[in-house]
Amino acid sequence: MDTQTKHKQQSGKLFIVATPIGNLQDMTFRAVQTLKDVDVIACEDTRTSRKLLDFYTIDTKLMPCHDHNENKAAKQILGLLEDGQNVALISDAGTPLINDPGYHVVHLLREKGFDVVTIPGASSPVAALAASGLPTDIFTYLGFLPRKGKTRLAFLKRIQQAKDTQVFLESPKRILKTLQALQSLDGMGDRPCVVGRELTKMYEEFIHGTIDEVVAHFEEHSGRGEMVVMIGAGEQVEASDAMVQQALDAALARGLSASASAKQVALDLDISRSRVYAFIHPKAEEK
Repeated sequence: MDTQTKHKQQSGKLFIVATPIGNLQDMTFRAVQTLKDVDVIACEDTRTSRKLLDFYTIDTKLMPCHDHNENKAAKQILGLLEDGQNVALISDAGTPLINDPGYHVVHLLREKGFDVVTIPGASSPVAALAASGLPTDIFTYLGFLPRKGKTRLAFLKRIQQAKDTQVFLESPKRILKTLQALQSLDGMGDRPCVVGRELTKMYEEFIHGTIDEVVAHFEEHSGRGEMVVMIGAGEQVEASDAMVQQALDAALARGLSASASAKQVALDLDISRSRVYAFIHPKAEEK
């Protein structure tokens, strides 16, 4: 047995354990058993986590691991694993690392060659998307949108141009302002929009319609709880021949070769490259 194998067998493991996003009964049997079996549970807020652990009569020792101490906590967890102890990482709600602390911990342990085991469970973006009625085969998760500046505008335009369902989180204080910002962009008022709030709780609610309709709802009703916002893709309009020719002329004017121009236009207009080639004149092909 080589030294590395022996070291790994004697080392502890880190378990990434998903916890409920609202209803305390949304724990898997495996998650409960794991939290009982590990030596230490790393959590965001010991007071919040204690409520969950008391509900399941789990008395495992807690240690803090939050945004302000994660680098220090990562080294502490590394030391525990080196001593052969097992550690579980949980967040206040949902799956750790998804807009919650934990990345630095997992990254460090992976670099050091330790085992990281995932115990899947609740995740608000996925839970909301599943019940939204919007396409789920391809979607983009954006986390929390930036609050201001050019970065925020870039995210809003990204949603505007998206060809798949866009999913992001928002607070009740900013939901109306964010939806109004999206509404102000060209062609966005009629886009399908679903907002899920208070997921898995007693007052769970889904507000759905166009962006215009959902804005009107929040102008009349204030919301509570963290919200998951889902924006459907706009209708894909087939590029006309005139659009293809215009885009191709612009690409060639920038000095791109015929091949590079065809590739770029096909990508920009979401059409086949062969269709673009039909518009390329023999002189352009010589470039």
